[in-house]
Amino acid sequence: MITAQVEPYAACLPELVAIYPGHWEEIALDRDKPEAALDPMWEVYAQRDADGQLLLVTLREAGELLGYFLGFKAPGLHYRRCLTYHSDIFYVVPKARRRFGGKRLLRAVIAECRRHGVKRMFVGEKLHKPSGRLFKAMGFEPVEMIHSLWIGD
Repeated sequence: MITAQVEPYAACLPELVAIYPGHWEEIALDRDKPEAALDPMWEVYAQRDADGQLLLVTLREAGELLGYFLGFKAPGLHYRRCLTYHSDIFYVVPKARRRFGGKRLLRAVIAECRRHGVKRMFVGEKLHKPSGRLFKAMGFEPVEMIHSLWIGD
């Protein structure tokens, strides 16, 4: 049975390190650019975790990590009284996608955000790997589109 749960970031880090490359291969843009190679700033994640800002919800079956939803909760920079959650990375391995893994994971994230007093959540999707149907089904509304331009060399 697939389950979603909040887990400590530090305890999950070795598993995240192992699964990130597959996630990156699937969704990253500009993979051919050396500057865009996967190289997470683990120390920043650890500091945000220590500051109580990081929220990690994992998806597992029989102990195996099948997905994760990691983001940060903090007062909005423009809305001091509005605790806001911004997703950073969201991934479900392919074999769990057709088994409602994404929906279970997102439900758990929403529940945990509510438990922490979060008032607003922001999640993103890659247009070349859309997840908007899931977000819309869960009540999210599209509010912004981000554009990217590689300006290096």
